[in-house]
Amino acid sequence: MVENVIWPAYLDADLSRSEGRRVPEDLAVPGPTVDEIAEAVGQVGYDAVIERDKTYSREYEPRGRVLVKDADDASKSDLLGAVAAYLGAIRA
Repeated sequence: MVENVIWPAYLDADLSRSEGRRVPEDLAVPGPTVDEIAEAVGQVGYDAVIERDKTYSREYEPRGRVLVKDADDASKSDLLGAVAAYLGAIRA
């Protein structure tokens, strides 16, 4: 079983690609939370586990991370794109 890790920085519109953002700027949202990301992962059809005490290696403040269970059938970029699209819908 492979777990994909999604850090909030991957989807954060306030960050550049070199700072850790992995989705296009038009899909990113400012300041995504692990709760929002976990909700979006659920909408995409996967189970999510939130780890709140984790810190992304390029950041200093812990924002947590989301583990995506059993996402073997999706590439990481496809998964991030789908989660980012749902985050945008959640925020709208």
